[in-house]
Amino acid sequence: MKHSLCVITMRIVKRLYLFILKSFLPLFAMTFFIVLFIVLMQFLWKYIDDLVGKGLSFDVLGELFFYAAVTLVPMALPLAILLASLMTFGNLGERSELTAIKASGISLLNVMKPLIILVMAIAVGAFFFQNDILPKAQVKMWTLLFSMKQKSPEVEIPEGVFYDQIPGYNLYVKSKNQQTGVLYDVMIYDISRGGDNSTILLADSARMAFTKDSKYLYLHLFTGEQFENLREQRSLDRNVPFRRESFVDKEVLIPFDANFNRLDEGGMRKQYVGKNMTELQQTIDSVSQRVDSIGEDYARELKRTAFSGVLRSTYFSEADSKKDAENNKESAVLTPAPPVAAMPLDSLLGALSPVQLGDIYSQARALTSNRVAELEFRALTMGDEKRTIRRHEIELIKKFTLSVACIIFFFIGAPLGAIIRKGGLGTPLVISVLLFLVYYIIDNTGYKMARDGRIAVWAGMWLSTSILLPLGIFVTYKAMNDSAVFNKDLYLNLMRRWLGLTEKRHVPMKEVIINEVSLRRAEALLVRLYGESRVWLRRNGRRLSYREYWRRGYSLEEITRIGTLVDETVNYLHDSRDVKVNSKLEKFPVLKPLWIYHPANRRWLCRTLAFFVPAGGIIYLLSIPYCRRLVKEFEAVESASLEELRIVNKS
Repeated sequence: MKHSLCVITMRIVKRLYLFILKSFLPLFAMTFFIVLFIVLMQFLWKYIDDLVGKGLSFDVLGELFFYAAVTLVPMALPLAILLASLMTFGNLGERSELTAIKASGISLLNVMKPLIILVMAIAVGAFFFQNDILPKAQVKMWTLLFSMKQKSPEVEIPEGVFYDQIPGYNLYVKSKNQQTGVLYDVMIYDISRGGDNSTILLADSARMAFTKDSKYLYLHLFTGEQFENLREQRSLDRNVPFRRESFVDKEVLIPFDANFNRLDEGGMRKQYVGKNMTELQQTIDSVSQRVDSIGEDYARELKRTAFSGVLRSTYFSEADSKKDAENNKESAVLTPAPPVAAMPLDSLLGALSPVQLGDIYSQARALTSNRVAELEFRALTMGDEKRTIRRHEIELIKKFTLSVACIIFFFIGAPLGAIIRKGGLGTPLVISVLLFLVYYIIDNTGYKMARDGRIAVWAGMWLSTSILLPLGIFVTYKAMNDSAVFNKDLYLNLMRRWLGLTEKRHVPMKEVIINEVSLRRAEALLVRLYGESRVWLRRNGRRLSYREYWRRGYSLEEITRIGTLVDETVNYLHDSRDVKVNSKLEKFPVLKPLWIYHPANRRWLCRTLAFFVPAGGIIYLLSIPYCRRLVKEFEAVESASLEELRIVNKS
């Protein structure tokens, strides 16, 4: 019997897991391709100026978009997981299926178990994708994009303006026949050999075409003239000779490569975008070793450099001398002499003439300028090397951040969907976009700070993860315990409690009354409440002085006791059938024992705060409006209880 029950339970759980997977996978595929299409359109708008007007074929553009889509997978995958998990569990909650599953004794974590395994598998696949596939796709995409940027644009000469898209030439066409392609009133400026050797061609009409290899622009000119400067023949003469030629029929070839030439991928493979983890680590180690060696050389050179009034032997250690002796055959020259006393600089300069001082100052200024320029150049060199290390370290950490982001976004999206219980595409899409925007802004900020060297690379790249991880843990914990995360009243009450804000009492009229109100008990409660509030007002009705406030303040126990009595009276009279009685109940305020009524329960602490006037005075001034409001609340309790007592006596 027990074995058959276990078998049935396993079958039910297996069907539940299959149901969860069937609900998640179509949504994940749909959201992934939608998000990928959106980010691909963003890529297109960013580089559209480099693609339009180049005469690129559809197969080349399709190849670029394919590689761009592959490189944009790290941006689309976390958002797709977040949106799909939100929609899946939102649909289950909206259709009350999640409630039924929990009612059968299956926890939310067990419901998420198949998706957890699936997302873990996606995260592992994302790591291998980042390490093996993405570098190759990035190399091909950037190489193709740079090749497209260098391709010459299509020749489409407009009417009435100069066309300067052909290197070294300016073309002007007054009008053209759209049907035959004949150009009229053509003017060509050939400045490919410089302005002093320019050539100007004027023609009444012309025809334009490309050669078969698409490397030259062919112009067939009719009835015109040619003017050519001859500066190269008489370069020393101010008068520039020229040559004038009239023609009836002339052919001109203009170099213009209209072909699409792919660049070599070898240069891009050497960049950080085209390397896997092993290659990145090798580059980081080699560049770091080079930076350390260069830094040691700079340090030894600074130690060997003699400054005025400072002996270089003071900073040149024996270890450095031995190291130089091993690396340099002329170590005897580099080994410092024994330390001697430095001569006073002021006395030496005072013995010189003004002319000699000027020469010395000029030499010192020139030497300092050269030294500054040399140090700046070295700093730039070291900065470039360190920037290379940071870029490779960033790319190395990126191999792991995508996988972690997928897991974190799932543990944010699935519990949020179970909490909000809203399916469809509306609410989940808004929440997903907002969360992803926060993630993207934080991640981009950390990336730029790490790239510029403002913070450590690991801190910048893991910044977004460290911020979103606590959110995922918090939302998962709340969803597993069925806590109210989006309950507005919960947060309002919490803020009222922290800030000490007043809370208005709402007492609606009951439609069905089960327990009848006893007039004697109601009268007794009201009389007691009236007496308690009146006694409290007689004792605490006036404003407390600074000394009284710190000596006794307002008793929190007494405020709690009277507040409990008010709530008990209101709850009891709420069952009254009399409309007048119920209408007056909302006049009873909600009494709260705030800490500011009596900041310190211990006498020694009160005396310390009272004696320390700056802190005690500030607290006392802050307490004045709260204490005044408390007195008004007790006056309202006294007035409302008296009115209710009169209504009950009439009844």
